[in-house]
Amino acid sequence: MITLEQSIDYKFVNSLLLAEAMTHPSLSYETQCPHFDNQRLEFLGDAVLQLTLTAMIYKAHPGYDEGQMTKLRSRLVSKEALFSFAKKIHLQKHILMGKGETANGGQTRASTLADGLEALIGAIFLDGGFQPAFYFIKNLIGDEFTQAAESREEKNPKGLLQEILQAITPESPTYEVIDESGPDHAKVFHSRIMWSGAILAEGSGNSKKIAEANAAKNALSLKSWENQ
Repeated sequence: MITLEQSIDYKFVNSLLLAEAMTHPSLSYETQCPHFDNQRLEFLGDAVLQLTLTAMIYKAHPGYDEGQMTKLRSRLVSKEALFSFAKKIHLQKHILMGKGETANGGQTRASTLADGLEALIGAIFLDGGFQPAFYFIKNLIGDEFTQAAESREEKNPKGLLQEILQAITPESPTYEVIDESGPDHAKVFHSRIMWSGAILAEGSGNSKKIAEANAAKNALSLKSWENQ
């Protein structure tokens, strides 16, 4: 079996950091070993990941303004993106967790793998410094970095909005139709987006789907989450 160090092409000086990064909180709870889990490393790894991607985007896209750089970074640090990156190195085979969490499929859960990847980044940073962490992230993301930059928000404004918001908090935005007007053959729907107890934007369209997409476009333009 290929070890995780072989998969990531990095050899730890302090193997305890790797063990800590791969220890899910459920295992430390079951074994009654408090504070030996990957939550603190996850916190650190998130900051290292954000800084690395910010530097990469800044250098690769000199024409981007702050808003464009934020949107691109948000796509790359979303739970969905991190889940995909984690699967590239088969991280699910190396995370240690409690029996109950394992029985519930925890090792294949997107949030578990995303958190584990951030913890691994934090561990590499502590073990070897910023440079190996930077190159690990850069090599792991690979082509996805270019693909994310080439994607257009107009294709999926709801998806982009969710990625940006979930980079702030795991809570997802919710959509609700607040009004319908017109005859059955030409109805107009009015939708609004709720997130973190606030209304982000509203939008209209001749179907619920279009109304929600227009509401998401308006939210991306207003950026009202920045004021919360």
